[in-house]
Amino acid sequence: MHPSSETINLIKQVLPDELDAASSLLQFQPVTGGSVNHCYRVVLDQQNSWFLKLNSQELYPELFSQEVKGLAALRRRKQVQVSSVVACSEDGDQQFLLLKWIKSGPRTQAFWTRLGEQMAQLHQNSGPDYGWPEDNYIGSLSQWNSFDADWISFFISQRINPQLEAALAKKLINREIMAQFERLFPRLLFIFDTEKPALLHGDLWSGNLMCNEKSEPVLIDPAVYYGHRSMDLGMTTLFGGFDPMFYDAYAYHYPLHPDHAEQWEISNLYPLLVHLNLFGIQYLPRIVAILKRYI
Repeated sequence: MHPSSETINLIKQVLPDELDAASSLLQFQPVTGGSVNHCYRVVLDQQNSWFLKLNSQELYPELFSQEVKGLAALRRRKQVQVSSVVACSEDGDQQFLLLKWIKSGPRTQAFWTRLGEQMAQLHQNSGPDYGWPEDNYIGSLSQWNSFDADWISFFISQRINPQLEAALAKKLINREIMAQFERLFPRLLFIFDTEKPALLHGDLWSGNLMCNEKSEPVLIDPAVYYGHRSMDLGMTTLFGGFDPMFYDAYAYHYPLHPDHAEQWEISNLYPLLVHLNLFGIQYLPRIVAILKRYI
């Protein structure tokens, strides 16, 4: 997908006034940006560039507007930096999100310590129930967020079961796997402790963590909701990339539960099921391995 002429004109309209005269010189350079969107670096000159994400409004309605709401929710707490939104709009079937370009810096010890402290502070923001006022997205999949006062009920009904049903419909799992999950569910009472619902980034893997030129952490692509903090922390371990100093700093500011390793592993069933539905059968062995350890 390439930016339409209408999208390009909309982008030019939202640039700062002092750049209007030169906006005809914009370059749209394709960049990698995950598996969901078509991404470009929009370049005017050495001092001015932006990050553009494109997608189909018909296939993924409100994908970017929900991302903007998630970024705003995190930004309001003033505890973590998030990517800065310049514009979010749609033209016909094409929707786009324009963000400030983040110049990269080195991931120092201070970077990881600061990230641990900031995430600990963020997770201490609590809501009355688990969930979120609106459904949103995890990757390109719908994420259901109906409020529930009980974490285990929310985890099963809003996180695991929708992904299981989708995987069964795609014939990625069978009834035996479904039965294994059913045997797991009663055991969750002995794995998760009772904590207040924590404000989560919701998709906290290394690809959604950036380091700016000041060596400060910046979070991108959230899938926010109020949930158990093990959902964020577990996902940091799923694909690696987080330094041990992150966990040390986090635990100093918000001590971890004695059984946090088990909580994180069970929590990772959700993103693994998401990846199963998005990318295929290669993620099933990791899911089965976790199930075998707990049933």
